[in-house]
Amino acid sequence: MRILLVEDDTLLGEGIRVGLRQDGYAVDWVTRGEAAEQALATDAFDLVVLDLGLPGRDGLSVLQHLRQAGNNTPVMILTARDTVADRIQGLDGGADDYLIKPFDLDELAARARALIRRSKGRTTPLLQHGSLTLDPATHQVIYKDQPVEMSPREFALLRILMENADKLVSKTRLQETLYGWDQDVESNAVEVHIHHLRKKLDSELIETVRGVGYRLAKDHNP
Repeated sequence: MRILLVEDDTLLGEGIRVGLRQDGYAVDWVTRGEAAEQALATDAFDLVVLDLGLPGRDGLSVLQHLRQAGNNTPVMILTARDTVADRIQGLDGGADDYLIKPFDLDELAARARALIRRSKGRTTPLLQHGSLTLDPATHQVIYKDQPVEMSPREFALLRILMENADKLVSKTRLQETLYGWDQDVESNAVEVHIHHLRKKLDSELIETVRGVGYRLAKDHNP
Protein backbone atom coordinates (compact mmCIF):
# COMPACT_ATOMS: atom_id res chain seq x y z
CA MET A 1 0.00 0.00 0.00
CA ARG A 2 1.28 3.46 -0.90
CA ILE A 3 0.67 6.56 1.20
CA LEU A 4 1.38 10.21 0.42
CA LEU A 5 2.33 12.07 3.60
CA VAL A 6 2.01 15.86 3.44
CA GLU A 7 3.55 17.34 6.60
CA ASP A 8 5.94 20.28 7.02
CA ASP A 9 7.06 19.45 10.56
CA THR A 10 10.33 17.56 9.98
CA LEU A 11 10.39 15.69 13.29
CA LEU A 12 6.75 14.66 13.12
CA GLY A 13 6.94 13.78 9.44
CA GLU A 14 9.93 11.52 9.96
CA GLY A 15 8.22 9.80 12.88
CA ILE A 16 5.07 9.16 10.85
CA ARG A 17 7.05 7.91 7.86
CA VAL A 18 9.06 5.47 9.98
CA GLY A 19 5.96 4.27 11.82
CA LEU A 20 3.92 3.67 8.67
CA ARG A 21 6.80 1.93 6.92
CA GLN A 22 7.14 -0.41 9.88
CA ASP A 23 3.45 -1.16 9.37
CA GLY A 24 4.19 -2.27 5.81
CA TYR A 25 3.34 0.87 3.83
CA ALA A 26 5.44 2.60 1.20
CA VAL A 27 5.44 6.25 2.24
CA ASP A 28 6.27 9.23 0.03
CA TRP A 29 6.70 12.45 2.02
CA VAL A 30 6.38 16.06 0.85
CA THR A 31 6.36 19.23 2.93
CA ARG A 32 4.49 21.71 0.73
CA GLY A 33 1.01 21.82 -0.75
CA GLU A 34 2.28 22.48 -4.26
CA ALA A 35 4.47 19.37 -4.10
CA ALA A 36 1.48 17.34 -2.91
CA GLU A 37 -0.63 18.47 -5.85
CA GLN A 38 2.14 17.56 -8.28
CA ALA A 39 2.54 14.12 -6.70
CA LEU A 40 -1.19 13.45 -6.81
CA ALA A 41 -1.35 14.50 -10.45
CA THR A 42 1.36 12.05 -11.51
CA ASP A 43 1.18 9.08 -9.11
CA ALA A 44 -1.50 6.83 -7.60
CA PHE A 45 -1.79 6.47 -3.83
CA ASP A 46 -3.99 4.39 -1.54
CA LEU A 47 -4.21 7.16 1.07
CA VAL A 48 -3.22 10.78 1.62
CA VAL A 49 -2.25 11.88 5.14
CA LEU A 50 -2.61 15.65 4.98
CA ASP A 51 -1.58 18.42 7.36
CA LEU A 52 -3.63 21.61 7.07
CA GLY A 53 -1.07 24.22 8.16
CA LEU A 54 1.33 23.95 5.24
CA PRO A 55 3.60 26.66 3.85
CA GLY A 56 2.42 28.01 0.50
CA ARG A 57 -0.79 26.27 -0.55
CA ASP A 58 -2.56 25.09 2.60
CA GLY A 59 -4.01 21.66 3.18
CA LEU A 60 -7.64 22.61 2.58
CA SER A 61 -6.73 24.05 -0.82
CA VAL A 62 -4.89 20.84 -1.70
CA LEU A 63 -7.92 18.81 -0.63
CA GLN A 64 -10.37 20.92 -2.61
CA HIS A 65 -8.18 20.77 -5.70
CA LEU A 66 -7.95 16.98 -5.35
CA ARG A 67 -11.71 16.54 -5.17
CA GLN A 68 -12.41 19.03 -7.96
CA ALA A 69 -10.11 16.96 -10.16
CA GLY A 70 -12.32 13.93 -9.50
CA ASN A 71 -9.67 12.13 -7.44
CA ASN A 72 -11.37 9.94 -4.82
CA THR A 73 -8.23 8.84 -2.96
CA PRO A 74 -9.04 8.65 0.78
CA VAL A 75 -7.71 11.63 2.73
CA MET A 76 -6.97 11.75 6.45
CA ILE A 77 -6.39 15.22 7.84
CA LEU A 78 -3.78 15.67 10.57
CA THR A 79 -3.96 19.02 12.32
CA ALA A 80 -3.74 20.90 15.58
CA ARG A 81 -6.93 22.76 14.63
CA ASP A 82 -9.34 21.11 17.02
CA THR A 83 -12.51 23.21 16.98
CA VAL A 84 -15.79 21.73 15.78
CA ALA A 85 -15.90 24.32 13.01
CA ASP A 86 -12.45 23.24 11.77
CA ARG A 87 -13.47 19.58 11.73
CA ILE A 88 -16.68 20.37 9.86
CA GLN A 89 -14.78 22.44 7.30
CA GLY A 90 -12.29 19.64 6.70
CA LEU A 91 -14.88 16.88 6.40
CA ASP A 92 -17.20 18.97 4.23
CA GLY A 93 -14.18 19.86 2.11
CA GLY A 94 -13.79 16.22 1.14
CA ALA A 95 -11.72 14.61 3.89
CA ASP A 96 -12.58 11.06 4.95
CA ASP A 97 -11.16 11.28 8.46
CA TYR A 98 -9.78 13.89 10.86
CA LEU A 99 -7.10 13.24 13.48
CA ILE A 100 -6.08 15.90 16.03
CA LYS A 101 -2.44 16.44 16.98
CA PRO A 102 -0.91 15.10 19.15
CA PHE A 103 -1.98 11.56 18.32
CA ASP A 104 -0.86 7.98 18.82
CA LEU A 105 0.86 6.30 15.87
CA ASP A 106 -1.06 3.08 16.51
CA GLU A 107 -4.32 4.98 16.13
CA LEU A 108 -3.07 6.61 12.93
CA ALA A 109 -2.20 3.18 11.52
CA ALA A 110 -5.59 1.76 12.53
CA ARG A 111 -7.44 4.65 10.90
CA ALA A 112 -5.30 4.23 7.77
CA ARG A 113 -6.23 0.55 7.56
CA ALA A 114 -9.92 1.39 7.97
CA LEU A 115 -9.89 4.07 5.28
CA ILE A 116 -8.06 1.88 2.78
CA ARG A 117 -10.34 -1.06 3.57
CA ARG A 118 -13.49 1.01 2.97
CA SER A 119 -12.09 2.53 -0.21
CA LYS A 120 -11.69 -0.98 -1.62
CA GLY A 121 -15.23 -1.98 -0.67
CA ARG A 122 -14.34 -4.43 2.08
CA THR A 123 -16.38 -4.71 5.26
CA THR A 124 -14.19 -7.21 7.10
CA PRO A 125 -10.64 -6.45 8.26
CA LEU A 126 -9.36 -9.92 7.31
CA LEU A 127 -8.32 -10.86 3.78
CA GLN A 128 -9.00 -14.44 2.74
CA HIS A 129 -8.28 -16.49 -0.37
CA GLY A 130 -8.93 -20.21 -0.09
CA SER A 131 -6.94 -21.50 2.89
CA LEU A 132 -4.89 -18.30 3.04
CA THR A 133 -5.80 -15.60 5.58
CA LEU A 134 -4.06 -12.26 6.13
CA ASP A 135 -4.71 -9.86 9.00
CA PRO A 136 -3.52 -6.30 8.17
CA ALA A 137 -3.79 -5.22 11.82
CA THR A 138 -1.66 -7.95 13.40
CA HIS A 139 0.51 -8.70 10.34
CA GLN A 140 -0.36 -12.36 10.76
CA VAL A 141 -0.59 -14.74 7.82
CA ILE A 142 -2.23 -18.15 8.19
CA TYR A 143 -1.92 -20.76 5.45
CA LYS A 144 -3.59 -24.15 5.79
CA ASP A 145 -4.12 -23.45 9.50
CA GLN A 146 -0.44 -22.71 10.09
CA PRO A 147 1.16 -19.31 10.80
CA VAL A 148 3.68 -18.12 8.20
CA GLU A 149 6.48 -15.70 9.06
CA MET A 150 7.05 -12.97 6.51
CA SER A 151 9.22 -9.93 6.02
CA PRO A 152 7.40 -6.56 5.88
CA ARG A 153 7.71 -6.37 2.09
CA GLU A 154 6.61 -9.98 1.57
CA PHE A 155 3.59 -9.22 3.72
CA ALA A 156 2.87 -5.99 1.82
CA LEU A 157 3.16 -7.72 -1.56
CA LEU A 158 0.86 -10.55 -0.51
CA ARG A 159 -1.63 -8.02 0.83
CA ILE A 160 -1.73 -6.22 -2.52
CA LEU A 161 -2.32 -9.47 -4.37
CA MET A 162 -5.07 -10.52 -1.95
CA GLU A 163 -6.80 -7.15 -2.20
CA ASN A 164 -6.81 -7.61 -5.98
CA ALA A 165 -7.45 -11.33 -5.97
CA ASP A 166 -9.51 -11.24 -9.17
CA LYS A 167 -7.12 -8.97 -11.07
CA LEU A 168 -3.67 -8.94 -12.58
CA VAL A 169 -1.28 -6.63 -10.75
CA SER A 170 1.60 -5.29 -12.83
CA LYS A 171 5.20 -5.46 -11.70
CA THR A 172 5.36 -1.67 -11.93
CA ARG A 173 2.42 -1.23 -9.59
CA LEU A 174 3.83 -3.73 -7.12
CA GLN A 175 7.18 -1.99 -7.15
CA GLU A 176 5.64 1.46 -6.71
CA THR A 177 3.49 0.19 -3.86
CA LEU A 178 6.37 -1.49 -2.04
CA TYR A 179 8.98 1.25 -2.33
CA GLY A 180 8.91 5.00 -1.73
CA TRP A 181 10.64 7.60 -3.90
CA ASP A 182 13.70 7.74 -1.65
CA GLN A 183 14.33 3.99 -1.55
CA ASP A 184 16.73 2.17 -3.86
CA VAL A 185 15.09 -0.67 -5.74
CA GLU A 186 16.87 -3.56 -7.45
CA SER A 187 15.49 -4.37 -10.90
CA ASN A 188 14.51 -7.90 -9.80
CA ALA A 189 13.18 -6.95 -6.34
CA VAL A 190 9.59 -7.93 -7.09
CA GLU A 191 10.63 -11.27 -8.59
CA VAL A 192 12.69 -12.03 -5.48
CA HIS A 193 9.76 -11.31 -3.15
CA ILE A 194 7.44 -13.43 -5.31
CA HIS A 195 9.95 -16.29 -5.19
CA HIS A 196 10.10 -16.13 -1.38
CA LEU A 197 6.30 -16.08 -1.10
CA ARG A 198 6.00 -19.15 -3.30
CA LYS A 199 8.52 -21.02 -1.16
CA LYS A 200 6.68 -20.11 2.05
CA LEU A 201 3.17 -20.76 0.74
CA ASP A 202 2.71 -22.77 -2.45
CA SER A 203 4.56 -22.67 -5.76
CA GLU A 204 1.26 -22.55 -7.65
CA LEU A 205 -0.51 -20.00 -5.47
CA ILE A 206 0.84 -16.97 -7.35
CA GLU A 207 0.57 -16.98 -11.13
CA THR A 208 2.92 -15.09 -13.45
CA VAL A 209 1.46 -13.68 -16.65
CA ARG A 210 4.59 -12.87 -18.60
CA GLY A 211 4.85 -9.27 -19.70
CA VAL A 212 1.73 -8.34 -17.73
CA GLY A 213 2.02 -9.09 -14.01
CA TYR A 214 0.99 -11.39 -11.19
CA ARG A 215 -2.22 -12.67 -9.62
CA LEU A 216 -3.44 -15.24 -7.13
CA ALA A 217 -4.46 -18.49 -8.78
CA LYS A 218 -8.21 -18.48 -9.41
CA ASP A 219 -8.57 -22.23 -8.98
CA HIS A 220 -6.81 -22.31 -5.61
CA ASN A 221 -8.79 -24.41 -3.11
CA PRO A 222 -8.53 -24.74 0.69
